[in-house]
Amino acid sequence: MSSTPRDVEIVEVGPRDGLQNATGIMATEAKKAWIEQAAKAGFPEIEVCSFVPPKLVPAMHDSPELTDYAVAIEGLTVSVLAPNLRGAQNAAAHHPDKIVMPISVSRSHCLSNIRKTPEEAVEDLRAIAEFRAGLPKDEQFILEVGLSTAFGCTMEGHVPDDDILRLGAMCLEAGADEVAPSDTVGYANPGQVTRVYKRCFAEFGADKVGGGHFHNTRGLGIANCLAAYEVGIRAFDTSLAGLGGCPFAPGASGNVVTEDLVFMFEAMGVRTGIDIDAMLACREIVRAALPEDPLYGHLSESGIPKGFSDAVAAAAE
Repeated sequence: MSSTPRDVEIVEVGPRDGLQNATGIMATEAKKAWIEQAAKAGFPEIEVCSFVPPKLVPAMHDSPELTDYAVAIEGLTVSVLAPNLRGAQNAAAHHPDKIVMPISVSRSHCLSNIRKTPEEAVEDLRAIAEFRAGLPKDEQFILEVGLSTAFGCTMEGHVPDDDILRLGAMCLEAGADEVAPSDTVGYANPGQVTRVYKRCFAEFGADKVGGGHFHNTRGLGIANCLAAYEVGIRAFDTSLAGLGGCPFAPGASGNVVTEDLVFMFEAMGVRTGIDIDAMLACREIVRAALPEDPLYGHLSESGIPKGFSDAVAAAAE
């Protein structure tokens, strides 16, 4: 999988972000089947779970088992979410390639989500970086910070760009490898996306800015991804069938639909390295495991258009 030619990386975050807000609890074996099928389809990275107390997010009760399963899949980059030092320590025991820590730019959301102010969360991040430094080299993980609510917040409304830059700089100084502005609640628009990323590139350097993470609350998810791509972003978080939402952010809906974003890029001649038919097979696993949850996506409803492969070839020329 790692040698597959690709121009962009689509990171499937459904097993974590998608399931944390689902109506039902997906069985562990179904999660494993989803992860395995997604890896076979060519996804280079999958965010498989979060290391949080199951009493807070019951869907994440099997995170250790899932991480152990995923890291055994050859060529797959395995990422997990951890909101604090204890979560990161628990996660590291299962050897993921990447740990993502969410720190909200919005103070209200940060307190709601991880029960800390942004400044307190940065100190926790510093402790995680110090913990990582003490691990053997082959057990050290990539440490990314998701700058949650960077494009707006359902609790506070507008989030100033300067606040994103201030918090991002604090996180990088504390030991994060990269920071990723995230549209946690679906407030972003393409013009804003372009502006924020340009400012982040100028402030931090392109190599310190992580992939795009957008929600489709107002139907602008794919448009925002395209704006991010055009300004230089080459990795995107998506969720199969648009599953997702934040249980600690009122009004947040699902992520960008994986299938639709893959189709858009492939139609443009931008290689994702993902087999579309194999990707669509993941939907059947999810549909069977979560019969009460709605599954979204235009590609699955309308199908691949006639002459699609010829159009892709022409776009790539």
